[in-house]
Amino acid sequence: MALDPRVKDVAQPRTVRLFDMVVDLDPRLDIGPGPLGRRMFFGSAGGTFEGPRIRGDVLPVGGDWGLFRPDGGLALDVRLPLRTHDGDLLHMTYSGRWVTPPEVRAAVADPERRHLVDPARYYFRTNPLFETGSGRYGWLNDVVCVSTGYLVEGGIGYRVSQLV
Repeated sequence: MALDPRVKDVAQPRTVRLFDMVVDLDPRLDIGPGPLGRRMFFGSAGGTFEGPRIRGDVLPVGGDWGLFRPDGGLALDVRLPLRTHDGDLLHMTYSGRWVTPPEVRAAVADPERRHLVDPARYYFRTNPLFETGSGRYGWLNDVVCVSTGYLVEGGIGYRVSQLV
């Protein structure tokens, strides 16, 4: 099959680190099995974020309306408010996928051991977007990010990178 002549050789996306974030989690709420899988809510209990251009706190509201699919994957649907160190509010949203192979699922499910599982043993990626009315941080309204998630004691960590 011939390549469509309209296809252009464009540059591959590059990334730059936007910030690292740790979200502390409240005990999960098991909403139960539904037609698409088992729905859980993981509420934010707070946290922090820090990068070269921006830093602040994750507010203790919002969270992840996660869906555990029948195949063992987790579909993420997250909404978090952030407050910058200088008082501006940001609305961060992201979806994503967390795929844990069967051989590490028991360890990941154990609240005492889960943060010890090597992040290379699972696939945890998200696509953060931001909204703000802040003049200082309005540039965030126009960026697309990707992140790698990982388990930390008491919550979730993320390395958030801006696509450039």
